[in-house]
Amino acid sequence: MVVLASADGNTVLAIARLVQADENTIRQVIHRFNEMGMASLDPPWAGGRPRQIGSDEEQFIIETANTRPEKLGRPFTRWSIRKLTDHLRVHATRQVRVSRERLRQILHQHRITFERTKTWKESTDPHRDAQLARVEYVSAHFPQRVFASDEFGPFVIRPQSGTGWAPAGHPRRLPANYYKLHGVRQLLSKSGASSGAVRAPRTPSPP
Repeated sequence: MVVLASADGNTVLAIARLVQADENTIRQVIHRFNEMGMASLDPPWAGGRPRQIGSDEEQFIIETANTRPEKLGRPFTRWSIRKLTDHLRVHATRQVRVSRERLRQILHQHRITFERTKTWKESTDPHRDAQLARVEYVSAHFPQRVFASDEFGPFVIRPQSGTGWAPAGHPRRLPANYYKLHGVRQLLSKSGASSGAVRAPRTPSPP
């Protein structure tokens, strides 16, 4: 409207009254059209500040939230919004600055909620985390390996409740097979090639 009104010979004051705008704004529109032509009618203005957290950062946040804090060298057992925000900001290799409210939004978008968990078995081995990390590494890089495993019992069933961030409706659980109606099967194996597992004889069960 400003350009067409100016082309018809109207003054800046008349155009300002027509479109209910400031006179300086009208002059800027006319000068920009004289300099750029039709491109001035569709300026490349952004819709706000550029996003500072992209899809890669979001994926990194989700992976961190789903990782045990102890595994990342943090002296606590579960994340809070504040602790997770502080950890991401001071991460050694990849720092992500995110507000607590934005972090809540990202977790909500990826259906990561604060779940109450219950496990029936928990190891008291002080080297548990190091051994678990080793098993996870070998499982990912050497899929053809066979690992040591054993079975023992009976043991006392003691449910242990806890909380942590997990996909909605799917909290982490470690179910125990405590229905041992026909004795206990003893299993002995060792790591090695795919044919390196050795199994001991089964303990006889009552008829």
